[in-house]
Amino acid sequence: MGNDAKVLVIGTIFVDCKGFARDEYNPDARNLGKIKFFHGGVARNVAENMAKLNLQTTLMASADATPLGKDVIERLEAAKVSTKYIKEAKEDGMGMWLAILDKQGSLSGSISQMPDLALLKQTIDENITEIANEFTDIVLELDLNIDITSKAIAIAKEHNKKIYGIPGNLDVILSNPEILKDMDCFICNNFEADRLFETDFTNSSLDFKRQLVETFAKKLRIQFFVVTLGGDGSVYYDVNSKASGYQPVFPVNVVESTGAGDAFFSGTVMGLIKNKPLSEAVICGTKVAGWTIESVENCCEDLSEKIKGDELFRDVEKVTV
Repeated sequence: MGNDAKVLVIGTIFVDCKGFARDEYNPDARNLGKIKFFHGGVARNVAENMAKLNLQTTLMASADATPLGKDVIERLEAAKVSTKYIKEAKEDGMGMWLAILDKQGSLSGSISQMPDLALLKQTIDENITEIANEFTDIVLELDLNIDITSKAIAIAKEHNKKIYGIPGNLDVILSNPEILKDMDCFICNNFEADRLFETDFTNSSLDFKRQLVETFAKKLRIQFFVVTLGGDGSVYYDVNSKASGYQPVFPVNVVESTGAGDAFFSGTVMGLIKNKPLSEAVICGTKVAGWTIESVENCCEDLSEKIKGDELFRDVEKVTV
């Protein structure tokens, strides 16, 4: 499909309230620092990243009919994300995420408030024909609710769309693990893998991690399965080619880590959509995540410029079917 791909991202928009500790963070004391607001949400982050990675990207979500909601939409449009399927709600169209980051920029704690998903479900129901006819690939934030998740997966399967799943909070996935069956791609982090595998994946050896990823991918017939390991890189398995591997991270100057998982997902899926093997796609994901970690925003603001100066991404742009 390559450069002709049209990607629909289905999920949520959040506004992130982030507290940056000035000194070492103490959960039992008052902590001085800075508090800032950012545009966030798994699907919103992924949509912005993918558009900056030169994919034709549309976001299907809901937003508040407020100045803040309009600001979110304007930023997406500036990044060349199509917002025609973002519906405005009087209230609760967007979620909120409260995050506390330590002196090193790592996440110390967070609380999420989900948006009302009724409007998103209505938007999907009203646009099934358009989804089927307009898009080649669907990116789905899996932990919305089972109705939305099942509907999106059914549309993808019925109309032969590639579907790429990214978890939100694992609630829907753990209650309905069958939704991962036959997923074209699923990417999660090591802590989510702990819960999925019901074992201490995080503290296992690298060889055992690779074995667990391979076993899980084969069991659920997930074509491309990747587990990120934070600062230790990622492990992956391709069911079709039987390629298993480990990808280390690249050196970065850490500013803050939120958004890195969404960035890794975006870069990896971009590589797959543009017909790169998984072993090269995860390098794309690792680089996008690294650039995001070096930014205070949830998405790297100059990502479009970064990829222009990177040989790997120039090569990706040459790939066609």
